[in-house]
Amino acid sequence: MTSFPEQLPHGDLTEVLPDIFFVSGQSRPDFNGQTFQFSRNMTVIRDRDGLTLVNTLRLDEDGLASLDSLGTVRNVVRLGAFHGRDDAFYLNRYGVPFWACPGVDFQRGETIDSPLADGEPGPSPDSSVFIFQTVSVPEAILRLDRQGGVLVASDSLQNWVEPDEFFDEASAKSMKEFGFFHPANVGPGWRNAAQPQVSDFERLKTLDFKHLLSAHGTPLLNDAYSGVSATLEDLYGV
Repeated sequence: MTSFPEQLPHGDLTEVLPDIFFVSGQSRPDFNGQTFQFSRNMTVIRDRDGLTLVNTLRLDEDGLASLDSLGTVRNVVRLGAFHGRDDAFYLNRYGVPFWACPGVDFQRGETIDSPLADGEPGPSPDSSVFIFQTVSVPEAILRLDRQGGVLVASDSLQNWVEPDEFFDEASAKSMKEFGFFHPANVGPGWRNAAQPQVSDFERLKTLDFKHLLSAHGTPLLNDAYSGVSATLEDLYGV
């Protein structure tokens, strides 16, 4: 694990809730022979002096210095099958345990130290894991029992309201047509690929939460449960 994808533009680490930090940056994936450019996010959870990185985003040297100033990185978490581009960079840099769903494909020699399991604790003392059980590709959500409940999601739940500075014009136009820009959304690309069934969303609605931090979109604070519930009613009738 000595060769890693290039470091791409990103913003600053920002504390969006007490001891929970958030940073947005650029992604340039290829889908069906077409290169897209849009944003993705990393969430950093602090427990005392320990940090857990979720939905990793490679930071530049100044960003890494800011990260290290927050505490000591102790865990890396991959929630979704379609993320993980920068996991190997952080695993190599910090030599910490790697949490991920069994069945995820890895590109750079990563191995799971702590499998994510439904209803089981996650890496933070107040965290628990929700696993989608009906999907064709692995996907999890991490719930933190703080601030009224915080969900950290990957592709399943998103909060892209409009394109940001990390989009190019063509990607913004295409993704608008596909319905990506909607608050408290179920990710359209993920929904198409993973084919989740109603029963997963019925289970999801039993979780107690107020805030949503996703790999895509802006933080949805305070009224995330009502927003997600409205979307699930529209899409799945639950």
